[in-house]
Amino acid sequence: MKFLSRYTPLQIAIHVYAWSAFVWIIYELFNGSFSINPIQELEQRTGRHAITLLVLSLLCTPIHTIFKWSEPLKRRRTLGLYAFLYATIHVIIFVDLDYGLAWSLLIQELVEKPRLIVGLIAFTLLIPLAITSFDIWKKRLGKNWKRLHRLVYLIAPLAFLHYAWSKKGDLLSLQGEVAKPLIYGLIIAIFLIFRIPPIRKAIASFPTQVLILPPKKDHQPEGDAT
Repeated sequence: MKFLSRYTPLQIAIHVYAWSAFVWIIYELFNGSFSINPIQELEQRTGRHAITLLVLSLLCTPIHTIFKWSEPLKRRRTLGLYAFLYATIHVIIFVDLDYGLAWSLLIQELVEKPRLIVGLIAFTLLIPLAITSFDIWKKRLGKNWKRLHRLVYLIAPLAFLHYAWSKKGDLLSLQGEVAKPLIYGLIIAIFLIFRIPPIRKAIASFPTQVLILPPKKDHQPEGDAT
């Protein structure tokens, strides 16, 4: 138990989620629980976990701003790296298992399906963020580190668009498989709104106790009136 005592409950929860999801995918794959198209299901599951972890990393700042809880800010890197890991697996499955590294077919698919181009752009932009997420790069890049990592403001909407576009349904008419894309889109929108300086400053100025619980009223003791 000494090993676990080195980690906070939030750290444990993040690692458990990320690795249990991967183990469960492997278990169901070899257990024959996948659909008639296991490669497609592998793509969908790894992609879904990638965007889930990315969205969770984006939530860290609003949670800190609203509740004055600093630990989520320390876990953004872990969540972001896990998101990149799942995104990488997602891309490898698509390029290798699905298309067998047939580059001519892949290029044709990119031309015919714009959602793939959107996903490719999002993944490509995510690569330098993952590489430079470590402290050594933060020191080397200085102010440019923050500028580089602002790419997440572009990556998040692109990832949402790629995910929503791949679902069967119509977001505008709320028909089909639109529930999860709408939830992710809402969270990403909240994150982007929080980045607007006046809004972030206004929310940060609210007392934490007002946002969580109403202040307790002082009770005057009975019989003490003069």
